[in-house]
Amino acid sequence: AARMAAPTMEERKACWGARDEFWQCLDSHGDDAAKCEKLRRAFESRCPQQWVKHFDKRRDFLKYKKKLETEGYHPAEAAGKS
Repeated sequence: AARMAAPTMEERKACWGARDEFWQCLDSHGDDAAKCEKLRRAFESRCPQQWVKHFDKRRDFLKYKKKLETEGYHPAEAAGKS
């Protein structure tokens, strides 16, 4: 259901809440999406589709960034920044 109108504040809050619950679920299940399917569906139904795409990309980016930080591909640089 593509709505051209911008989401209202209520709709935005519902979307962000659904996203946070979904992401928390993924975090606690090591990104096992199957365990979080219900929350994924709620997230998709409460958010405009382009937001869902944006948040998926954002999560991938944040995970990638975290991986770089924890696995430390640049140990020399990382040592100075703690």
